[in-house]
Amino acid sequence: MCNYFFKKQSRLLSTLQFQIVYRKHVKVIKSEFIYLGRINGLNFPRLGISISKKKIKKSHDRNRIKRLIRESFRSKQNKLISMDIVIIVKKDLKLKDNKFIIHRLQNLWIYK
Repeated sequence: MCNYFFKKQSRLLSTLQFQIVYRKHVKVIKSEFIYLGRINGLNFPRLGISISKKKIKKSHDRNRIKRLIRESFRSKQNKLISMDIVIIVKKDLKLKDNKFIIHRLQNLWIYK
């Protein structure tokens, strides 16, 4: 049975962990997101999310987008390459509905 939890070990938590990915990464640029990835040497992928207050002003909008990103990652994490991933929101998504954001995220992940 697949494990679909989003545990603490599956998250990038510290500034140092983010900086390691920022220094050396593979970049995929889409119209809504920037995807930074780096092989981590672990047996599982980890996710970090970066949403600027300049891009999305209201916290409830930022939190909604973070929830959608985490949910998409959680459902696909067993099929992903073992790497540290940072998702950066590039433009204002608060006007977009959840279906649109989820569809864009499905095309973003790099599979084994």
